[in-house]
Amino acid sequence: MTDAANSLGLSGNVAKRFLTTEITPLLALVGFLLGVFAVALTPREEEPQINVTFANVFIAFPGASPAEVESLIAGPAEQVLAEIEGVEHVYSTSMPGLAVLTVQFVVGENRTDAIVRLYNKIYLNKDWLPPNLGVAQPVIKPKGIDDVPILTATLWSEDDTIGSYELGQIAHSIEAELKRVQGTRQIYTVGDTPRVVQVLLDPQAMSAYQLDIDRLRHALQAGNRVHQPLQVTTNNREILVKAGTFFSTADQVADLVVAVHQGQPVYLSDVATITDGPALPKQYVHFSHGVGSGTNAIAIERPAVTIAVAKQAGTNAVDIADRVTQRFEQLKGSHIPANINVSITRNYGATADSKAKKLINKLVFATASVVFLVLITLGWREAIIVGSAVIVTLAMTLFASWAWGFTLNRVSLFALIFSIGILVDDAIVVVENIHRHIALGARNLIEAIPRAVDEVGGPTILATFTVIAALLPMAFVSGLMGPYMSPIPINASLGMLISLAVAFVFTPWLTQKMLASHIGAGAHAEPPASSETRLLQLATRVFEPFLEGRRGLVNRRWLLAGILLLILLSCLLVVGRFVILKMLPFDNKSEFQVVLDMPEGSSLEQTARVLQDIGHYLSTVREVKDYQVYAGTAAPISFNGLVRQYYLREDDHLGDIQVNLVDKHERERQSHEIAASVRDQIQAIAAQHLAAVKIVEVPPGPPVMASLVAEIYGIDYDGQIRQAKSLRAVFENTADIVDIDDSIEVASDKNLVIVDRSRAALLGLTQQQVADALATVLDGEDMTYMHLDDARYAVPVRVEYAEDDKADIEQVLSLQLMSNKGTLVPLSEVVVLRIGSRDRSISHKDLLPVVYVTADMAGETDSPLYGMFGIAGQAEHATGMTQWLVNTPENPYEYSFKWDGEWQITYETFRDMGIAYSVGLLLIYLLVVAQFKSYIVPLVIMAPIPLTIIGILPGHAILDKQFTATSMIGMIALAGIIVRNSILLVDFINQELRRGVAFETAVMSSAAVRAKPIVLTGVAAMAGAFFILDDPIFSGLAVSLISGILVSTVLTLVVIPVVYYAVMQKRLDQIMQMD
Repeated sequence: MTDAANSLGLSGNVAKRFLTTEITPLLALVGFLLGVFAVALTPREEEPQINVTFANVFIAFPGASPAEVESLIAGPAEQVLAEIEGVEHVYSTSMPGLAVLTVQFVVGENRTDAIVRLYNKIYLNKDWLPPNLGVAQPVIKPKGIDDVPILTATLWSEDDTIGSYELGQIAHSIEAELKRVQGTRQIYTVGDTPRVVQVLLDPQAMSAYQLDIDRLRHALQAGNRVHQPLQVTTNNREILVKAGTFFSTADQVADLVVAVHQGQPVYLSDVATITDGPALPKQYVHFSHGVGSGTNAIAIERPAVTIAVAKQAGTNAVDIADRVTQRFEQLKGSHIPANINVSITRNYGATADSKAKKLINKLVFATASVVFLVLITLGWREAIIVGSAVIVTLAMTLFASWAWGFTLNRVSLFALIFSIGILVDDAIVVVENIHRHIALGARNLIEAIPRAVDEVGGPTILATFTVIAALLPMAFVSGLMGPYMSPIPINASLGMLISLAVAFVFTPWLTQKMLASHIGAGAHAEPPASSETRLLQLATRVFEPFLEGRRGLVNRRWLLAGILLLILLSCLLVVGRFVILKMLPFDNKSEFQVVLDMPEGSSLEQTARVLQDIGHYLSTVREVKDYQVYAGTAAPISFNGLVRQYYLREDDHLGDIQVNLVDKHERERQSHEIAASVRDQIQAIAAQHLAAVKIVEVPPGPPVMASLVAEIYGIDYDGQIRQAKSLRAVFENTADIVDIDDSIEVASDKNLVIVDRSRAALLGLTQQQVADALATVLDGEDMTYMHLDDARYAVPVRVEYAEDDKADIEQVLSLQLMSNKGTLVPLSEVVVLRIGSRDRSISHKDLLPVVYVTADMAGETDSPLYGMFGIAGQAEHATGMTQWLVNTPENPYEYSFKWDGEWQITYETFRDMGIAYSVGLLLIYLLVVAQFKSYIVPLVIMAPIPLTIIGILPGHAILDKQFTATSMIGMIALAGIIVRNSILLVDFINQELRRGVAFETAVMSSAAVRAKPIVLTGVAAMAGAFFILDDPIFSGLAVSLISGILVSTVLTLVVIPVVYYAVMQKRLDQIMQMD
């Protein structure tokens, strides 16, 4: 073994060991096959799966006021729930007769463990309430990302005789068929009208036959009671004896004898009208086409129902959506009649597949662009080597990503595209240096390749770990944004480690195979003229003014001043709003939502009419394909709806419209532009009915309650409401603030029936009898149930008054009740009717009463941060409240408000990213200190990091892009990428100095010799970033990389050698001691 071989370091020895062994290609083949395996098995989704767990706890307290519910139920329950480990926030709403508590767990908390802790806590503390207080058992409804349907199908018909009842029956018949599709989870129908046997009482007939509610209830329940069949043994045979039969038809119910009057039986049909069919609608769902559908049936609203299908955790959304869609096709003709249309109104599987295919194509083109770059700079053999290394690296990275638990989604695939430029760096540096050695005359590849690899091995290893050090801390960003963006730092870091191994193991082997015959054939020829001579001449002209004595010192100071000035001017672009700061820009989606809040007390029909008016306008928008109106209920939730708890929007005065746009490739305007353009007209329609309306787009990242949220705190809830109204006025007077709303319920009337307990007692009645009777005739009571073989849901026998009788309060009060004295007493004898106002609900957050004011930001800046600061500048003067940006007010006994919404998540994300950036810089510094055994050299190597600002911010300004969280990710990544260049330059200078070369010559030679690999790797990273430049969300990352690398690479080639010379010219002894 030669001395040169003995002097090889780790990288050279690894390359030498795998250079001639037969296992090397097999390892590469295995890595490639693992990648194919991963692509085949990894579930595909549009967005990353964020493990966020919510739970709603419903505690009924019939008849109690919101204040009593708050005091006795919500308050104590909040204190108990806040003790649970892993809980981030506890919200509550105290409304008449009900407390709704929401427990939000920390992002990433194990769902099963969290729910178990919640159940344990609630049921261990059930004894906090007296047993006879009248509070019902808590009902717990956990919610999570897997509750979001990936596919919705809307059933509708052009046949006017088919309504929501008939459509609902069809939907229920196919729910079980869809549930048989493997991988499906929750399946439910929205908009159906349930089947009931309706018993509409005739008040006059009831009075005439001396019949009251209690006797009617007893008759219905007794007439529908059947015991389990009994066994009787006769003649050595067992015979089953069954006594009685269940109700199975409406006629049987109608023929039930409910009383005897004057010796004659009184049938139920004598005192009521009995029908078997749809119940009175509690919600309306309609389907309609828009101009973009290309049909003639524009704005014709058809009754509809929507079937929502969710998937199981960890399954492939693409496969499940395809199988469910196929199942719908298979059910046509058997379960779905020919006159029923099925419109797929949501298919996240299809959008995920489309996005994945598009990004995989971009990944291929990004790889091809890098290979082409090597082709034109080094040659076709070198291009094949680099291309093969990249393919193996990507394949193994995909496998590592699958093993880590990531799915194939837009973020994980963008991470790979973004990583292309840095994954190829190691291979390019190694291949370029081998190429340089060959150009300088090396002919024995078995000896030359390990030496060439070893020459750049140390800085390559160090540079790889500096990139990882810059990226990996981002994986620890907290909140919803952390897991959303985590595939970028983790996949990129895994890819860097794999690319380093491939560069030292597979690349040298393939280089030897590809170049062996080429070297042998060309051994007699003169070595090609090296471009280093020309580059050295250029470097000499550039560097001499900075290296020559006092003149060089002055020029170096001017260089420093110029760079500082450029950094300052770049930062001023943000101050002058030439670069807008925003969490994330809106994506170009194919849907948005119109959310309507009518004044409290509005009827379901009135809500439906307003939604219909808005729908008619939407149908004229050229990009609208179709829309679904949901009145009295909510559309199937998205992830945004999950966080905002739209699934709780179940009331007559609430509704929304799900708007589906034509494919983005078939329209010119982006979805955000379309949504902004319809806002004014929709708000004008809503304003005519005193309604609040919001245009809700799919958020580009983690959702929040609203873009702008102000939480008003104080000691008195009425005072908080007054302060909220004052703050809302500030919102309304601030430019570009739209969709303004608050949590204050509009006062509305209610009829209060007061029972005269003394008189009722004298007449033989109790208050409970009165309350129960009123509940029966006004809201309906399911007194018993039908027993049907073909029913998929229980069919109740519902007793109530007809709608006309309910509307006549005198008719209601004429209802007679049987006293304990055996006489019938009309309600009007024991009650007094008063007109009052509905009680307002009371909201809490983290044990404190709170009132919310919410809004969104539109206009040219389109960033809620600027709207927030615009309001903040005048809010304190206008309202007298102190405001808090980050923390909950320290003194809850004075009026104050805290900013939440997009600001909170922006602050937390950029705070954590700033910390990650700082940790990354510290790690880089420690790595470089360990390598160079100096505290000063790492500072020189890290000097170009601020230079990235000179490229990043002007790049955003020139391309008119907002500086977003993805821009920050690109900026953080650049820290590691640029340091790699510095390491290559400094390491080369040190090597030259040890060989006895003059410092000045070594400085100039470093730029000339290392320019090619530095420029190559920089252009490669820019080429990879170019393919994500057109993505609305990740364009910021692309701009940061392209503009940052372009400027900082050029400046680094000059600044680093000059700064290193200035700092180390009197410390040459230290350089000689560096390994």
